[in-house]
Amino acid sequence: MTTQQAPSFEVQSTPEETSIFLSGTWTTLHLDSVERLFMDSVLNAARSIVVDIANIARLDTNGAWLIEQYRRKAVTEGKQCSISGAEEKNQILLTTVEKRTKDIEAPKPVPFYISIFNDTGRTFIEQCKITLNIIGFLGEVVTALLRSSIRPRRFRTTALFYHLEHVGLRGIPIIALLSFLIGMVLAYMGAQQLQKFGAQVFVIQLVQISVLRELGILLTAIVIAGRSGSAFTAQIGAMISNEEIYAMKTSGLDPVDTLVLPRVLALLIMLPILGFIADMMGLLGGALMVWQSLDIGLHGFIIRLHETLNIWDFYVGIIKAPFFAIVIATIGCFQGMQVTGSAESVGRLTTTSVIESIFAVIVIDAGFAIFFANMGI
Repeated sequence: MTTQQAPSFEVQSTPEETSIFLSGTWTTLHLDSVERLFMDSVLNAARSIVVDIANIARLDTNGAWLIEQYRRKAVTEGKQCSISGAEEKNQILLTTVEKRTKDIEAPKPVPFYISIFNDTGRTFIEQCKITLNIIGFLGEVVTALLRSSIRPRRFRTTALFYHLEHVGLRGIPIIALLSFLIGMVLAYMGAQQLQKFGAQVFVIQLVQISVLRELGILLTAIVIAGRSGSAFTAQIGAMISNEEIYAMKTSGLDPVDTLVLPRVLALLIMLPILGFIADMMGLLGGALMVWQSLDIGLHGFIIRLHETLNIWDFYVGIIKAPFFAIVIATIGCFQGMQVTGSAESVGRLTTTSVIESIFAVIVIDAGFAIFFANMGI
């Protein structure tokens, strides 16, 4: 059995000319070891290059293509390059490769604005497809809920209470603290601005409307999207990576019934409660800052709040909570189901879940704002 010599090359340089002598077997199976070094050698070569292939033992199409690419790269760098010492069969191969390569036109550079429109359109189409898939996944969740209502034994009560604790009880401290601070900031900034017009008494109404209608529930939904929505994606994605989902399907368990439905219901139950807590803490933070800034005590704050409070300010915020909960839980679980098995996939889809959930929450909130404005509420 004849052992084929690995491809190699030797460079001999003078200030005027660089000679490169190729030897060995320049075929597809052996080019990996020499390709990068060979192509990089053109950078340090003189303005005139001669590639001598007389000592090549064997040359195939890929080897000829590599030599032709080297010649083209040298010409692109403003140098002269010629190939010498080729046997008749190798010369025919080089000539054929050169001719075929010339037939392939280099792609024309795409204008910058067209590239932007192209990327924007592609991203928009991909997001539309993802949105349709999420809507289809929500249909599966609704179907699973109907099945569980018909056959209550299918429902995982223990999983529901587990997620009620993790989504709700353990999320109360961070949501209460953030809402309290937001209420204080609103009252402080409102007092600073309204004092210029002698209308500082309206700070209470500013805090009331801002917290009850918008910021209380919106802040809660964003925090839950980052805290619980991402956890849903990571947990389900980790189960796919560990092939636990496939084991469940083999055992006859539906992942939507077992994993998704308890999470969706837990968030559907707890988000309105967390929103109510956020409202109360936001008002409390606003009351303390009004007391410090405007010397209006807690009793005066409550009286003024009672006089100006419109119950629909509270309802407008709470009505949004179930919609936010469904969107956050559905997107979180859907992205978890899209994990392909790698750790990189889990991290990427967890980030995607948070971004899409927050975006969807803001879009829904804007839709409700327009709806209630048109309804005069």
